Amino acid sequence: MSSIDTRAPFFPRSKTAQAELQRAKSAKALQRNTYDRTQELENKTAKDAKVSIPDKIRDFSRIKKAVDAAPPIDNSAKIASLKARIQAGTYEPDFDAIADKILSSEY
Repeated sequence: MSSIDTRAPFFPRSKTAQAELQRAKSAKALQRNTYDRTQELENKTAKDAKVSIPDKIRDFSRIKKAVDAAPPIDNSAKIASLKARIQAGTYEPDFDAIADKILSSEY
């Protein structure tokens, strides 16, 4: 294992950080790959670096983008109207519609 620390120093402008940088440069610890080695690495990773995303995930992503782009729905007027009718005693629920909703959600 190499004794050269390649991590960025915590205080990059400190004297110790500058000394480490100079020491690393003089040791030539950060050499680049040759062209042939770069091509070899690219050829090896090209085979294994492929990702396939299922169609369901893509559809979900499209739907989420459409929903996020849609304007928010403001039901505050409807809610205020229902509250007023309930407090006044004039609200009469549609029991058949409620029963249909319950049955459709259960089955």
